[in-house]
Amino acid sequence: MLSRTADHLFWMARYMERAENTARLLDVNYQTALLPQSQEAAQNGWKGLLSISELTSDYLKKHGEITARDIMTFMVSDPNNPSSILNCLRAARENARAVRGALTTEVWETANQTWLEFNRVLKDGMLERDPGEVFEWVKFRSHLSRGVTVGTMLQDEALHFQRIGTFLERADNTARLLDVKFHARNTEFFGSGAGNEGKEVDFYHWSAVLRSVSAFEVYRKVYRNVIRPEKVAELLILRAEMPRSLLHCMNEVVSNLRAVANDQSHETLRRAGRLRADLQYGHIDEILATGLHAYLTQFLDRVSDLGYGISRDFLMPA
Repeated sequence: MLSRTADHLFWMARYMERAENTARLLDVNYQTALLPQSQEAAQNGWKGLLSISELTSDYLKKHGEITARDIMTFMVSDPNNPSSILNCLRAARENARAVRGALTTEVWETANQTWLEFNRVLKDGMLERDPGEVFEWVKFRSHLSRGVTVGTMLQDEALHFQRIGTFLERADNTARLLDVKFHARNTEFFGSGAGNEGKEVDFYHWSAVLRSVSAFEVYRKVYRNVIRPEKVAELLILRAEMPRSLLHCMNEVVSNLRAVANDQSHETLRRAGRLRADLQYGHIDEILATGLHAYLTQFLDRVSDLGYGISRDFLMPA
């Protein structure tokens, strides 16, 4: 496959996944901001969201003051924010258009329709009326895109590069979500210690986190007990059967990388395999003892390095 074609397919999938994960990050912050808490705690939650998305300086240049409404507008519909959902959907559509011949009609029409309808959603004022509805819409369109891709594309290199882009982006965003939401509670992972009221707030906080990654029912099925922060971390980091966990994402990245391997990709495949092995044989107690923030920061660095290696080995030269 031409590196230019592989590049467009990789980034088409990655931008669509990024749009969905931005919607998930905003949704969980929007939901947890409705919980009983001090204004400072709510403000810290939004600050953490900007920080983990690496958008703090860009946001402050434009808005100065941190408010929930401005942050949602900035991350959803700001045409000058390269990471906004608007720009992610535009980029996904433009990458799909560039390789129209490598896609099925259904995949192209889904990407094109998503872009056109999202503009109508914004003009209709849905973001101002009900932000949660916009986030659900974005997630649904991403699910639709992924389902159409897997259901209609030939199982060849084109699909493999899309899957690599999807799961590399998902691993990055799951790690960011975990990091920002554990920081938001500012605890030692076991609740606020403020009696029953604190435990109740913790329950709703972690429920919102689980729902943001479609894992609330999965958690109940796997653990069958009260929601505990360390179990939330274990589910989203180490459980291979959880579709958005770090281990599941790396399993997919490695298997698809192996399917497209070439003479110069041995080192990239080795690094991906090493990262997967660390997750596969990891234990949540060791991770928490080391420090979850440090662990996730290192993971994000390794995923970024992996993305660079994939670009160097397969995609268009920068």
